[in-house]
Amino acid sequence: MLDKNKISLGIAPIGWTNDDMPDLGKENSFEQTVSEMALAGFQGTEVGSHYPSDPIVLKKALDLRGLRICNRWFSSFLISRPYEETEAAFLRELSFLKAVGAERIGVSEQSYSTQGILDQPILEGKHVMSEEEWERLVTGLNRLGKLAEERGMKLCYHHHMGTVVQTEEEIDRFMDSVDPELVFLLFDSGHCSFAGIDPEKVLKKYIRRTRHIHLKDLRKKVAERAARERWSFLKGVREGCFTVPGDGDVDFAPLFQIIEESGYEGWVLVEAEQDPARANPLEYAIKARKYIAEHTGL
Repeated sequence: MLDKNKISLGIAPIGWTNDDMPDLGKENSFEQTVSEMALAGFQGTEVGSHYPSDPIVLKKALDLRGLRICNRWFSSFLISRPYEETEAAFLRELSFLKAVGAERIGVSEQSYSTQGILDQPILEGKHVMSEEEWERLVTGLNRLGKLAEERGMKLCYHHHMGTVVQTEEEIDRFMDSVDPELVFLLFDSGHCSFAGIDPEKVLKKYIRRTRHIHLKDLRKKVAERAARERWSFLKGVREGCFTVPGDGDVDFAPLFQIIEESGYEGWVLVEAEQDPARANPLEYAIKARKYIAEHTGL
């Protein structure tokens, strides 16, 4: 069982509205999204594109529903643009997150990412970094991590399909290279599984350096079809590659055990981007909440 005093449970808004495909869930307002999150029994949320940009307005709306902000996605471009551009945007994001009470910022390097290209097969054509690019990424993230640390925040790096840190080898090299006191892991069970990586192996290896966790399930048959028919990442999302914990084929029992035995403190967050017209967001939020309660005690 997971300790409610150490672990908070949240859910991402991407099940309601998709930032990469705005037509998915465009009918779902911010108010509906956060109200349904609270109704389903979650404690917090990450920031979505349709959330208020004024931190005072956002925090008031969440306070009314007993919700907190735990994290927000940040796109870095450390290997393709001048460092100063990313730093300036990062500092603005830190200020916003600090104002709404968050303690984590989830960073993903988006230089040459294929995740948003509609006609790019997700399992083909991924950019592989050169030695110079690895150096630029690691050095840049260490600098950003220091800025976050100075402001009471943690930089958590999100390994992700279609990006420069996707494979098991890339995750290992990344974790071996960055400063362990400044750059932490955002572990995602679904992206491990889609990439053909055993999520249990990754989490067990890096749980002590993990500061944010995404619980994402994978429908294996849909993912296999995505590979066979050379779907893009976004088509895979539309067709239902991902789903909420307990509705797919990821074995969460060993993941929950690793989290429990490690004494992990922080957020675990349900994240399952689907087409809300096919997968009713409230229905799937309730389904996820029930599964997690039954299997973890949270």
